[in-house]
Amino acid sequence: MSSAAEQEAVADSYAADVGHDARRAPVPSGTAPVAAPAPLVWPGSSTPLGARYRVGPDGVAGTNFALWAGGAEAVELCLFDPDGAERRFPLGELTHEIWHGFVPGVRPGQRYGYRVHGRWDPWTGARWNPAKLLLDPYARAVDGEFALPPEVYGHVRDWPDQQVADTVRDDRDSAPFVPKGVVVHDDDDWADDRRPKTPWSDSVIYELHVRGFTMRHPGIPEKLRGTYAGLAHPAAIEHLTRLGVTAVELLPVHQFAHEDHLLRRGLTNYWGYNSIGYFAPHAGYAATGTDGQQVGEFKRMVRALHAAGIEVILDVVYNHTAEAGEFGPTLSLKGVDNRGYYRLQSDARRYADYTGCGNTLHVVRPQVLRLITDSLRYWVTEMGVDGFRFDLAAALARSMHDVDMLSPFLAVIAQDPVLRRVKLIAEPWDVGSGGYQVGAFPPLWTEWNDRYRDAVRDYWRGALPDVRDLGYRLSGSSDLYAWGGRRPYASVNFVTAHDGFTLRDLVSYHHKHNEANGEGNRDGTSDNRSWNCGAEGETADEDVNALRRRQLRNLLTTLLLSTGVPMLVAGDEMGRTQGGNNNAYCQDNEIGWVDWSLLEEGAWRELFELTSRLIALRHRHPVLRRRAFFSGRPHADHGLRDLAWFTADGAEMTEDDWFASTTTVGMYLSGRDIPGRDARGEPVVDDSFLAVLHAGHEPVAFTLPDAPWAERYEVVVDTGMEEQREEPGETYRAGTTVTVPARTVLLLRVA
Repeated sequence: MSSAAEQEAVADSYAADVGHDARRAPVPSGTAPVAAPAPLVWPGSSTPLGARYRVGPDGVAGTNFALWAGGAEAVELCLFDPDGAERRFPLGELTHEIWHGFVPGVRPGQRYGYRVHGRWDPWTGARWNPAKLLLDPYARAVDGEFALPPEVYGHVRDWPDQQVADTVRDDRDSAPFVPKGVVVHDDDDWADDRRPKTPWSDSVIYELHVRGFTMRHPGIPEKLRGTYAGLAHPAAIEHLTRLGVTAVELLPVHQFAHEDHLLRRGLTNYWGYNSIGYFAPHAGYAATGTDGQQVGEFKRMVRALHAAGIEVILDVVYNHTAEAGEFGPTLSLKGVDNRGYYRLQSDARRYADYTGCGNTLHVVRPQVLRLITDSLRYWVTEMGVDGFRFDLAAALARSMHDVDMLSPFLAVIAQDPVLRRVKLIAEPWDVGSGGYQVGAFPPLWTEWNDRYRDAVRDYWRGALPDVRDLGYRLSGSSDLYAWGGRRPYASVNFVTAHDGFTLRDLVSYHHKHNEANGEGNRDGTSDNRSWNCGAEGETADEDVNALRRRQLRNLLTTLLLSTGVPMLVAGDEMGRTQGGNNNAYCQDNEIGWVDWSLLEEGAWRELFELTSRLIALRHRHPVLRRRAFFSGRPHADHGLRDLAWFTADGAEMTEDDWFASTTTVGMYLSGRDIPGRDARGEPVVDDSFLAVLHAGHEPVAFTLPDAPWAERYEVVVDTGMEEQREEPGETYRAGTTVTVPARTVLLLRVA
């Protein structure tokens, strides 16, 4: 503990360096920083932002540091030695609100942070507090774990009167308790990498968690499980290639922090939707080290997936950060310039919260827009990724208040020469007023289509939407996306996602069972649109279990035959269960991890094989992955309509049928009437198919449509069978009446 006199002397020294009375912001108690002579910091450059190792004037190697802090009065760069000793360097250069300096001799591996000086005036949104060490928003690697002791809060967290606690500044030093940025040298040109560049229409997405996918895989060495290196391991990639998916969509891999309420319960934020570093791969997923090694490990993972023909899409969380609201910690942006980065209410103490997580980034502001787009370009150009899924994307599309499809964020993305070329997926909603925007995002964007999810779940659980709603969802949702040049692949079709029941739990539970989360089972949605098939949870009743397996086959077959881009969730193809937990965001354990032992059980191995066969069928047949919407009309003289709907008696549906609900639907896809041409300009011609979906609890007699639709039909898929045979199966003459078992999909090829 330094003496009061020593602290006063240090404060006087800072006042001389930074040009203001530092005694208004007392130096926190603890080890006094090592003084640094002014010449050790050269002016440097205001661009690029962040810490960049390079050769400076006179060929001297060092690192340029640049931080946007618009309203700050002074900025100190803090360098940390291996033993934790801190050295502070005032950044004296200020260009266009960017504080910058070049420090000779600072090399890759150097740990650093910032202290930013300014007014403490929460009533106007000003929350500068130099006692708090701040993570560089542009840090490319982070070393250390985020804990949340009282010292990391800019205010006195445990102030007796909690109503005003956020207004009382905490002057304790946070440096011993927070992670540091790491200087990283990046000279990789990706010359040896070949991006798959899979067209949207050919894509099959597989959503997975880097840690959860690899933690229990017996073929991955134990030291690599839960890491980027584990996902790059041949055993992990072999499963993906056998399955046939074209892209992995990784749950958040930006550096994230855990929430205080979880840490208090002995839990962590497993999913990672709590970002704090938009340029840094999450250090907890690195097997090789966290002094910058995580960057190279992530790149090697991307290269390995690309070599297998698999694209990498990142689930990104630019709508909010881990700093939460006024009672949250001060980790980075809040201490750099709270008013410059976050949306505040008219009462500037409070945050505008369109995310349900305490804060919302103010994307309308140029510096915030720059942070996001710089981050996106970095992950594409320097980390090799192929696209992004934007969490709560409607929050990014808000102008001042309302969602605006002409917003600065969407406009910048549309004209950016790097970002407009990658895959862009919107989660098209947020929790604010007017935030539900399914079908509203502009061309270039695809969207998670929750209306597809709801219609398919309802149909197979017996809630029976009308044929019109189901028909639109199965055929690409043209009612949502057939505008502005958008295509069927604007719809990312899914039945399950990380958020909610797994596919197996969807047919095994009627109610959520989230007790392990420690929130009294209040968290997670109660609107699951699930059906437990007659028993809640695991059961020894073989009839119930057989029905559940059939329902899984129905759901997967429906998804993979639908027009649009299918998305699977890791483990659904082999019956993964979370025990009825539909909000496993804090379950970094067997609840949230993929159980690979399921593949050793015959029934679940059969489910995997069926899923793989359906994906292969989709890849072989362009009629199942159309690049244009169906018209319902023939595309050639004397041709057939490209899409037709049939009732169980073999007749085409009437308008009355279209607006009614039914347990049985026949969908005819004509391979002779596919619009467009192939890469050589030739017409695209394929087989035609008839899909019969029967959700009734009793068998139904279905008459196969006669001429001109077909002469004969071959059974390709029959979900009523426990063990799937290799195609083709039985052959039927057109006009034959076949018995479709209860709750079954028949896929027949027109012969």
